[in-house]
Amino acid sequence: MKPRLMLVALVALVCAAAVAVVGTAGATSDGSGHHGSYEVWLIDQEDRYNAGGGTLHIFDGDELTDDASTAVPESIDLSGEVASFCEEHTGSLPLRPHMLVFNGGDDNRPSANRYAVIAFLVSGHVAFLDADERTPVGCVDVGIQAHAAWPTPDQRHLIVANQNGKKLMRIATDYRREQFTLEDAATLDLATCKTPSGALCEDRELRPDNAPICPRTTSDGDFTFVTLRGGGMFVVDHNRTPMRIVAEYDRAHVDDNGCGEMEAGERMYVNSGAGWTVPSIPGDEPYGHDVYSFRLDRFSSIPRRTPNRPRATHVYTRDEPGATVDAHAVALTKRGFLWWGDRIENDVTVVDPRSNRVVSRFGLESELSEDPAPDLFDLSPDGDYMFSSLRGPYPASGHEAYGSTPGVGVIKVRAGGLEGTLTGVARVGSIRGTPDPHAVRVRAVR
Repeated sequence: MKPRLMLVALVALVCAAAVAVVGTAGATSDGSGHHGSYEVWLIDQEDRYNAGGGTLHIFDGDELTDDASTAVPESIDLSGEVASFCEEHTGSLPLRPHMLVFNGGDDNRPSANRYAVIAFLVSGHVAFLDADERTPVGCVDVGIQAHAAWPTPDQRHLIVANQNGKKLMRIATDYRREQFTLEDAATLDLATCKTPSGALCEDRELRPDNAPICPRTTSDGDFTFVTLRGGGMFVVDHNRTPMRIVAEYDRAHVDDNGCGEMEAGERMYVNSGAGWTVPSIPGDEPYGHDVYSFRLDRFSSIPRRTPNRPRATHVYTRDEPGATVDAHAVALTKRGFLWWGDRIENDVTVVDPRSNRVVSRFGLESELSEDPAPDLFDLSPDGDYMFSSLRGPYPASGHEAYGSTPGVGVIKVRAGGLEGTLTGVARVGSIRGTPDPHAVRVRAVR
């Protein structure tokens, strides 16, 4: 368990450093400041002092690995041009940018990451940006909340988790014409639907809170895995209209608050997280996490009427007595190891998909950061470095994700991916507020 009392003393230090960081960040937002072989995009979702817009920071990847402490990002206030564009096209302002993905998903070739997609947590907006020009080209309002979105491999659709609306939604994406259309007929209402077995999708015992957290499409484009806030999971055929559930899982088989999903070794890996309890269930704990895997060749477009099939393989549980753990991030190293980051315990658990077992665990605390709070991960194109968003002392999206060095963490991948060392921290901040980085993505530019 981390010594939370230290945070009180650290807050003043963080805010003072934040003034220095912003004061030296003189890069413009016209695209002229970026260069090099790849970029690291970071979303700071702090929104108290810029009309709910948050900030996008874009770092040169080589500058981060050379000396993260001196790397100067191109910083874009999302309450400016992006917010105005969304208001013009939807009639309302986007609030709190939360998740980020490029149009190719895990395909990081320059031809597949020309467009960035930002999901806004407090509002239902999904904004599309020309990644080269840094300008908005589309904005869709899906309703109450857009927690996260993921593209289909053919880039024809974007699957969106409307979290508090309890709906899985689909946007038609035509990047060549820069046209983006919400397909209402495709919507899957997770609060009112029934599963293939005939059960209610949202059920007090089986799935008590069907707010969708993170959608993830399979690489063959057949299915989307959808984690749920109150536990349980759905596998959805997103190609049908309306989208339909083909496999259902209850909270006894997939625990709550999962968001880390990654395909590896012909399996989909899914985690559970922390920060949600069911008051009616005695002993339900707010902390702990699990990782599960699912063989993709066992799924079919024909809905299964038997719940919790195909079977989930339970990879590991972490819920030591008295420990506060909360897994959120997952990434795949170049040699095929899965990294699961814990933003409370400040460490990474390594799973080998070939054996489906934990093979290592290493910490990230160092003289660079006493409390890094690693949130999301993405890998450099050469596989030598993992980049992590590091949370701030005032996490805007809840959870006990407190960190002392908000910014980007540079992690040197060692021992072929079995180990890693935090070798650099690029701080971000604001003289106006309290930075809280969340989404991070690497973008190859040549």
